[in-house]
Amino acid sequence: MARHYNEQQQFYLLLSNLMNPDNTVRKQSEETYDTIPGQTKITFLLQAIRDVSAAEEVKQMAAVLLRRLLSSSFEEVYPSLAIDMQTAIKTELLAGIQSEGSSNIRKKVCDIAAELARNLIDDDGNNQWPEILKFLFDSVNSQDVNLREAALHIFWCKKFHDKVISALLQTMEDQSNPRVQAHAAAALINFTEDCPKTLLIPYLDSLVQHLHVIMVAKLQELIQKGTKLVLEQVVTSIASVADTAEEKFVPYYDLFMPSLKHIVENSVQKELRLLRGKTIECISLIGLAVGKEKFIPDASAVMQLLLKTQTDFNDLEDDDPQISYMISAWARMCKILGKEFQQYLPVVMGPLMKTASIKPEVALLDTQDMENMSEDDGWEFVNLGDQQSFGIKTAGLEEKATACQMLVCYAKELKEGFVEYTEQVVKLMVPLLKFYFHDDILHETTITYIPYDLSMPLLLECARVRGPEYLSQMWHFMCDALIKSISNEPDSDVLSEIMHSFAKCIELMGDGCLNNEHFEELGGILKGKLEEHFKNQEVRQAKRQDEDYDEQVEETLQDEDDNDVYILTKVSDILHSIFSSYREKVLPWFEQLLQLIVNLICPHRPWADRQWGLCIFDDVIEHCSPSSFKYAEYFLRPTMQSLCDTSPEVRQAAAYGIGVMAQFGGENYRPAFTEAVPLLVGVIQSPDSRAKENVNATENCISAVAKVMKYRPECVNVNEILPHWLSWLPLNEDKEEAVHTFSYLCDLIESNNPIVLGPDNTNLPKIFIIIADSVANESIKGKDGCSKRLANVIRQVQVSGGLWAQCVSVLNETQQKAIQDLLNTA
Repeated sequence: MARHYNEQQQFYLLLSNLMNPDNTVRKQSEETYDTIPGQTKITFLLQAIRDVSAAEEVKQMAAVLLRRLLSSSFEEVYPSLAIDMQTAIKTELLAGIQSEGSSNIRKKVCDIAAELARNLIDDDGNNQWPEILKFLFDSVNSQDVNLREAALHIFWCKKFHDKVISALLQTMEDQSNPRVQAHAAAALINFTEDCPKTLLIPYLDSLVQHLHVIMVAKLQELIQKGTKLVLEQVVTSIASVADTAEEKFVPYYDLFMPSLKHIVENSVQKELRLLRGKTIECISLIGLAVGKEKFIPDASAVMQLLLKTQTDFNDLEDDDPQISYMISAWARMCKILGKEFQQYLPVVMGPLMKTASIKPEVALLDTQDMENMSEDDGWEFVNLGDQQSFGIKTAGLEEKATACQMLVCYAKELKEGFVEYTEQVVKLMVPLLKFYFHDDILHETTITYIPYDLSMPLLLECARVRGPEYLSQMWHFMCDALIKSISNEPDSDVLSEIMHSFAKCIELMGDGCLNNEHFEELGGILKGKLEEHFKNQEVRQAKRQDEDYDEQVEETLQDEDDNDVYILTKVSDILHSIFSSYREKVLPWFEQLLQLIVNLICPHRPWADRQWGLCIFDDVIEHCSPSSFKYAEYFLRPTMQSLCDTSPEVRQAAAYGIGVMAQFGGENYRPAFTEAVPLLVGVIQSPDSRAKENVNATENCISAVAKVMKYRPECVNVNEILPHWLSWLPLNEDKEEAVHTFSYLCDLIESNNPIVLGPDNTNLPKIFIIIADSVANESIKGKDGCSKRLANVIRQVQVSGGLWAQCVSVLNETQQKAIQDLLNTA
């Protein structure tokens, strides 16, 4: 035993030395490692991965080496192992995935399992490791998030998913075992739901053909024997595949639609309600996937089927599974048909409002009473201590949440076409802002989130068509409730949605929408949120010093930090909407928050704090114009320093700030530009400035330079900068800044600027390429003012034959098409 322990410890030392930065040590270790026999290697590597006391980097190196061994030397090593050793490896890997605490190591163990499984499925699809398929099916259908993630990670490992899809389809075709068929179909649903479209497409034809064969067989079985379990799952599998494949499903549409319509028409018995509901869902998902043009010939017939079910809606029992499927299907039909759907609202809205208005039962029970009630009755309980439990009857809540989501969907899709229903929907949604199911107690239950907050700005948009008085009344009905819920909502996910919604409402309503009491209450709330943000960061830092601090604690702290930052972004949203509506009038109110915002941009703060602190000051500069300069002592120096920050998000916020200073800030900011422009140029010209993570910050720098040249030309040498600036175009990522930049380019071309046009217009071909690339990339759209100006530039060149031919000759096919599109639309 002691000898084995020493050997394992020596092996750990060897693994550590394989990572040694000293070349000599590493080379010697690699030579030693190469001399260890394959079976011994596997034993030691597996043990290292599963050893809870081993250092993370040792486990990581062991996982990498084991995968490499199975990948490059599988045929030499694995078949020569004893059968019990092979079994032990499989068992250890599956056990490791289930018990590993580190998500990083778990992923690496998944990679090893996928590599081994791939090698153990031959070209005919014969699988020598059936346990992994069972593990995948069980895990992907389980409630354990880590296991679901692991299963999906294994499934999508390179060159493995094709084997698993093949095995899944074979299992689904096992007509002798319906339960296994249904389980495989459920696994397929979960895999395709999480599957990237690009990965699914190569298998689409095979998948669809198999699913069609199984569906036809199971439909016959339903007619002959009345069995429906597998057909229910297959219908959902088809829906899931269509949902992921989108327009690529068009060629298969006619293969499925007649059978699906047949199921809806004929599945009228009570025991077929779930099948009927799932088929209705499938039809609407296919319709959404293939689009209006393909679906429209069937749309009328499908609508009639839905209308018939809807007519019988009042006869449906409250727990009828068709209800939630129907409600979601209607919303998808609305997305497909757009404005044409408005005619169906009178039929749809009654039952929808009825479902959205469900009031669940609640009860305070002693523990004895609670034990007499089972959760099968649709009750959930939370223990309050002192022999008491709080109970909620959750039956109907899922449907209520779905119905509310559908109301949001109708308001969004139909806009003014939904105006007839805005009043009753607002009266339903606003009381939900103080929905008692968001109490701390009930966060322990599985209550579904109700999207009441999302509906508010959408309903205001719908109501606008009725005139300012009606709109104002509706806003007053909402406003107090929104502010109260921002103050009281304990769940950070729900709170962030409410804050976002409130900000959108203010943007929509504009100056005058908040009275003094609103401002006073809101000031206190935002101050509290910012103070809480700083306090939470201190608490997390203290926890990092605790003796029981480890990787799992850090993961939790990171999640908490992400939540806090997200709330900070919503504080920024609300301030943005207030500044853009009220401008400098709101500055005296803002001063109560000033010191807290200044704290955010201190150099020692995390990058996200500095980013959002700068964004708030950017809004002050942009919307409060020259009045913003009285706060320059707080933000001007940090903005300059942030232009060269290591975080691209901070650089972007700082660069945007320089741009709005030039555009809106006024005379007092003039000295800043002499310092800022060289810093901006330095960022743009750095070697990795166009790397994916840096490109947005870089484009904001390019736009800021343009704004300084346009609005403050006296502060810089425009003629010296222009040739460089032209070489940095076009902007492809930040669409808003692209418009500002092209606007300035149009100014220069229209004024015949000799540096931009070049001697004898020699720069025009280059300008054509810039314009074409921007149109192709949709950085500029056909209908905005900037596009019209660029189209005019092109038309002026068109009349000059030689110059036009010269400009067009440098364009590739895509660029030529883009220029033509611009001329046709602008």
